[in-house]
Amino acid sequence: MKKKLHLLSNAHLDPVWQWEWEEGAAAAVSTFRAAAEFCEENEGYIFNHNEVILYQWVEEYEPALFRRIQRLVQAGKWHIMGGWYLQPDCNMISGESFVRQILLGKAYFRAKFGAEPTTAINFDSFGHTRGLVQILAQAGYDSYIFMRPDEMEGLPAGDFSWEGYNGSRVMAHKIEGGYNSLMGKTRGKIEQWLADHPQQQTGLVLWGVGNHGGGPSRVDLAQIAQLMQEREDVEIVHSTPERYFAELALQGELPVYAGDLNPRFVGCYTSMIRMKQQHRLLENELFMTEKMLSAAALQGLLAYPAAGLQEALQDLLTAQFHDILPGTAVQNAEEASLRQISHGLETVARLKVRAFFALAAGQPKAALKEYPVLIYNPHPYAVTGVFECEFMLEDQNWNEEFSMPVVYQGEDRLPCQPEKERSNIPLDWRKRVAFTAELAPSSMNRFDCRMEMLPVKPLPQLAEQDGCFRFETADLRVVINARTGLMDEYTAGGRSLLRKGAFAPLVMNDNEDPWRMDTDRFDQLEGAFTLMNAEHSALFSGVKQPLPAVRVVEDGEVRTVIEAVLSYGSSSICQTYKLPKQGTEVEIELRVYWNEKDKMLKLSIPTVLAQGDFFGQTAFGVQPLDREGRETVAQKWVSIEDAAQNLAVTCINNGIHGGDFRRGELRLSLLRSAGYCAHPIGDRPIMAQDRFLPRMDQGERSYSFWLNGGAQTERRQSVDREALVHNERPYALSFFPSGEGETLAPLLMLADDSIQLSAFKQEQQGENYILRLFEPTGLGGTTTVSLPSLGIRREVSLNGYEVKTYRLRPASGVLEEAPLCEG
Repeated sequence: MKKKLHLLSNAHLDPVWQWEWEEGAAAAVSTFRAAAEFCEENEGYIFNHNEVILYQWVEEYEPALFRRIQRLVQAGKWHIMGGWYLQPDCNMISGESFVRQILLGKAYFRAKFGAEPTTAINFDSFGHTRGLVQILAQAGYDSYIFMRPDEMEGLPAGDFSWEGYNGSRVMAHKIEGGYNSLMGKTRGKIEQWLADHPQQQTGLVLWGVGNHGGGPSRVDLAQIAQLMQEREDVEIVHSTPERYFAELALQGELPVYAGDLNPRFVGCYTSMIRMKQQHRLLENELFMTEKMLSAAALQGLLAYPAAGLQEALQDLLTAQFHDILPGTAVQNAEEASLRQISHGLETVARLKVRAFFALAAGQPKAALKEYPVLIYNPHPYAVTGVFECEFMLEDQNWNEEFSMPVVYQGEDRLPCQPEKERSNIPLDWRKRVAFTAELAPSSMNRFDCRMEMLPVKPLPQLAEQDGCFRFETADLRVVINARTGLMDEYTAGGRSLLRKGAFAPLVMNDNEDPWRMDTDRFDQLEGAFTLMNAEHSALFSGVKQPLPAVRVVEDGEVRTVIEAVLSYGSSSICQTYKLPKQGTEVEIELRVYWNEKDKMLKLSIPTVLAQGDFFGQTAFGVQPLDREGRETVAQKWVSIEDAAQNLAVTCINNGIHGGDFRRGELRLSLLRSAGYCAHPIGDRPIMAQDRFLPRMDQGERSYSFWLNGGAQTERRQSVDREALVHNERPYALSFFPSGEGETLAPLLMLADDSIQLSAFKQEQQGENYILRLFEPTGLGGTTTVSLPSLGIRREVSLNGYEVKTYRLRPASGVLEEAPLCEG
C-alpha cells in the first residue's frame, strides 16, 4: 500500500496579538485575496481556513472578495475548516462558552457557505481541557487537531482517540513541526517529515506562512508540485482535515488517551488578570441575563431581545481569543479588548434591567414608611445567602440619631444589619443593608425595609483579646491574628481545616515573559506582605490619626467584617474577612495596589489535608490537578479533598485561574508584572534595557474568594452550585412597584441538589427555548424539570459529567431532548 501524505495549506492569522484588530482585519483581507488567487490558478490546490471573525471582516470590508470565496468553497477549492467563531483559549472559558463558539460558528458557515466541518481545530491555543471532548462529540465533530503542549509526556501517539469525562471520544491529531512554514521552506518541511516517518502509512503536514497571515506562496506551490512528481513512492496531496481523518479511521483502532492536554505557558493562567476578571464578569452577566429574559419572555412580559444578546455574545467570544484572554498581546490590544468587553457589559446591563422591571410585575405597592428590596433569583433552585442592597431614605435626617434599617419578608423579621454605604456623605440619608434570606427559585423575591430610630449607630462588639479576634458560632470558629492580619484558625462543623497563617499574600520570583515559556511552576519565594504599623495604616487608609492595622469594621446579626492592611516593597493590600453568623462559608476580599516588577503575587491557604488530592472546575467537568507544586489551571473553584477522612476545603473565586498545591498548601495566583508581549528568544534580553517600558497589572486590582469546608461528599455535591450563585449573583434593587399586573410564580425549577442549569435562552434560529443541564459531581443524578405555568414536568437522568440539551416548545407545552447545536 502506497504511503499518503496530506498537505493542509492554511494561514495562521491572529486577529489580535502584536497588533490591534484593525491590522488583523487588514491582514485577513490581503491574505484571503492572495489565497483566492492561488486557488483559482492552481489545479488541485485547496486552501483551508477557519474563524468566523475573519470572514466577517472580509464580508464587510471587501464584499467582492467574499463572493469569490463563496464560489471557491462551492467548487471545492477553498475549504471551511474548524467552524468556530475563533480559536479561543481552551482552559479558562466555561463549557457553555465553548458551546457558543461552536454554535455561532456553525450557524455562520452554514448560512454563508453551506459548510459544516466535522474536524475542530485549535492550532495555537495554550493547552486544552478534557471537557472539550464531550462538547465536540455532541456538536457533530469526530476529530480534533491541536499543537500545544508542544512537548507532552503521556500521549500514546501523535494520532489517538481522546476520551472525555463522560466516556465520549473523538479522534485527535497533535501537529508535528508547527502549523505554518517559512516562505520557500515547505518542500524541506515535507521531506523532513517523510524522512522521520518511514513506516507511517498516512501523514499530515501543515504549511503556509503564518503568525500574521500570508498563507501559500507561488514558490512553495511550485516546489510542492515538483516534489509530487519526483516522489513516486508516496502520494502527496493537497487536502483537508476531514479527508485525513476519514483515511485514518480506516486504519483501525487508535490508542486511547483519557486526560487533559496541559500544561503549556503557565504564566498565561494569570497574565493580564483584569482581562480574565472582566471576561468572567461578562460571561456571568450574559448567561444570567439570558435566564432572566427567557423567564420574562415566556411569561409574556417582553419580547426576547435576540439581536442585543447576539451583539454582547460576539463581544464575549472575541475576548476569548487565545492571545487576548491569556494576556499575551500588546497593551493597545489589551485596552481595546477591555473596551469591547465593556461594550458587552453595558449592552447586557441594559437588557438585565429591562428584564428586572418586567419581572417585577404584580409586586404590591409599598406600605407607608417601607422601602422595598426586590431580588430576582435566576437559578432554578432556592438560594440561601447574605444579600446586600442600597437605597435612599425619603428625606435627609440631620438629627443626632441613626435610622436603623430592619428587613422583613412579609411579617417575618430577617437577620439584618446596616453597613457602610458606598457614598461618603456624612449624613443619615443613604442606607446599605445586609441580610440573610432564602430566595425562591427562578422568581422575584420581595423584602421590605422599615426604619427603627436609634440614638446612635451600633458599634462593633467583637474586640481583640490576647492579640487575636476570635469569632465563634455553633458551626464556625475563626481566629484572625491581630499581629499578622492572617487567619490562624478555621474550624467548620467542629473540624479544624486550616493551619496558622492562612491567606498570606506571598511574593514569588518571576520574569518579564507573559507566557513563561521556560517553566511550569512559580515556587521561588521572594518575600511576603506584612502587617503595617498604625501610622502606615493611617497613611494608606487615608485617615488622620493612627489606625490599628487589623480592625473590626462591621458587626451585627448577619456577619462580622474584619479588615487588615499589609505592605511589601512599593505595594499594599487591604484584606477583608467576612465572617457569617450562619453557615461556614467565609468570604475574603483583597484590594491590591501592585507596583512590583518581575514578581508574582500568590495567596497562601495552608490546609491540614497534607495527603489531600487537588481538584479544579473545568469546562463541563472536574479535573484532578497536580499535587507537587506545578502551576495548574481551573475555573470558578478548586478543592482539596481527603476521601479517607471524608474532608474537603473548597475555594470559589470571581475571576482567577492559576494556582498550585503541595503538602496541603494551596497557593492561588493573583497577578504578575510581566511585560506586554515580551517573547524570549535565545539569550537575548526579553525586554529592551535602555528605556522605561510599561508592565501589565500595575495599580489597583480586586479579588473575592469564598472558603468553605466540611465533609468531602457534601462539599463536592454543593460547590458547583455555590460557585455559580457567587458568579451569577441574584440581582437586587430597591424599587417601588406600581402594584399592577399579576404576581408571578416560579417559572422553572429543578428538584435535586446538584444538577446545573448551564443555559436558558431562546434558540439561535426560531422562537423556541433551549435549556442545557449538566451533572457536576461525576456521580450521575436525576432531577425533575418543572415549568408549572406551561404544564411541564419531566424527569431527567444524567450520567456523571454528562451534558444534555432540551428544546422547550412553549406553544405546545413540550420539552424534548435536542442536539447541542440546536439543529
